[in-house]
Amino acid sequence: MGNELNRRSFLNAAVSAAGLVAMGPLLSACGGGGAQRAGVNSEAGLKAALPAYVPNTSIKPDIPSVAGGPDALTNPGFLKYPADRIATVSGVPGKGGKYSTVTPLWGTIPPADNSFYQAMNSALGVELQMKPADGNNYNTIIPTMTAAKRLPDWIQLPTWWNSQFNTGGLAGTQLADLTPYLSGDNVKKYPNLAAIPTAAWRTGVWGDKLYGIPSFSSGFQVAGIIYYRRDIFEAKGISPDQVKSADDLMNLGKELTDAKNGVWAFDDVYRYIYTAFGAPLKWKVDNGKLVHLYETEEFYAALDWNHRLATAGYVHPDALAGDNANGNTRFYGGKTLISSGGTGAWNLSDAQSGAAANPNYRRGAFNIFAADGKSAPRIDMGAGSSLMSYLNVNLKPEQIEELLSVANYLAAPFGSAEYTMINYGVEGQHFTMVNDEPTHTDAGKKEVQAQTYPFLATPASAVSSPGNPQVTRDYTGWQAANVKALAKPVFWNMNISMPQAQATADAAQSVEDTMKDCIHGKKKVSDVRDAVAAWKTSGGGDKLIQWTTENVLEKHGTGQ
Repeated sequence: MGNELNRRSFLNAAVSAAGLVAMGPLLSACGGGGAQRAGVNSEAGLKAALPAYVPNTSIKPDIPSVAGGPDALTNPGFLKYPADRIATVSGVPGKGGKYSTVTPLWGTIPPADNSFYQAMNSALGVELQMKPADGNNYNTIIPTMTAAKRLPDWIQLPTWWNSQFNTGGLAGTQLADLTPYLSGDNVKKYPNLAAIPTAAWRTGVWGDKLYGIPSFSSGFQVAGIIYYRRDIFEAKGISPDQVKSADDLMNLGKELTDAKNGVWAFDDVYRYIYTAFGAPLKWKVDNGKLVHLYETEEFYAALDWNHRLATAGYVHPDALAGDNANGNTRFYGGKTLISSGGTGAWNLSDAQSGAAANPNYRRGAFNIFAADGKSAPRIDMGAGSSLMSYLNVNLKPEQIEELLSVANYLAAPFGSAEYTMINYGVEGQHFTMVNDEPTHTDAGKKEVQAQTYPFLATPASAVSSPGNPQVTRDYTGWQAANVKALAKPVFWNMNISMPQAQATADAAQSVEDTMKDCIHGKKKVSDVRDAVAAWKTSGGGDKLIQWTTENVLEKHGTGQ
């Protein structure tokens, strides 16, 4: 699904593992007790730093976007690849510069200086030295580079690692300020960058200045949703629309579990049901007072539901044992019929993997519902983008402008001539058209399919499932049915730099570990309450709440 990167398994894994962090405030610890270089953005400063938004209308999707509330927007859908690959960039964007890059890659790293890289350099008019690094170790690779102050000219820093990377501290010291080039109408010099929604740019603003360039932005970002096997539900005559409350979902556990035949209703649904109970993503404000998730009764109600689900025997034993790696295998094989995960799971690759296990396989997702079956459905929105690239502070102004012109090329819309080149390479060499869809050749699979350039910049996400338009219809239809349930959480899309002690307290590892044991039936809700009590006193929780109240809420509001 779009962009092409969404077909890769890493995105779902990243969202599943880090989504709940990435979807909340973006934290960056200030090491060594030093002064903060980039703190929370002010409302006026943020407004002045953000680029103007000018939608790109050159390519019409088959399924247009649907607006929800402010900044909530479904992804457009394409049932087939656009036949007319329109060029959106005239001429060659670069002027012959030579630049180094580092990006993460969850897959096989392509050969260096391959024919695709050479073709891209020719199209871009610069020499980009592409050096993708192992995504699984990326969070340990980058701190070594920043400590030595040896960042490349262009680097990708996924937001879920902002704290480990100290991104707030790097802004302005090792990362270039792009505000003079992209703020307001300045971005119109780069039309494809101007077509990236405003919410995505917010993720790259630190201390009222713009530093980051978004990749894979979307107006429909949520931490995760609850999926079901649509083909099996239909065969059993079960309508997902019957699930309008947490009790309804629990009742499915009894109906669908057949342990004797190796079938359990649920895999691990973890935290993705929390907002149904009204629990906040991290914070809520009650009568002007900042309240942490762990202090809410809604949090404990959701925990209790998960605990009862596990102890009732409705969750697969392997999931209860913490085996998440094989969750998809269980789901594909019909050993579990209800699962959860990031929206990146709903794509062509998933449909193909599922069909390999069962030709009738079809993924579906429950509509957002309130636990009581009466309240208005609501789910917290995530950041507009969780993948941001940055330019080196030591670049000269003319070099920054050259790389922004390159970024404008990389951000060309889905189906354009530039997009086709970036994602498929040279026609006849790296791809051919099969059934009106670009299809990688053996060379393309080796050199192009392992995505590299999209980690530097992309257009806003689109949904496309080549050869299987039903997946596109299903996913975009679900988004359209649920977009009005999206709501901004407290401190939405705000970059918050905080001292190390508070960043450690925010991670609350002891509480998280106890919580996982509780939802797997190994510990009680009362054990989580005890862990929270200890976290608030000896774990720094009370000081975290106080610091956030004084330095964020009272000074900058909620970001909603």
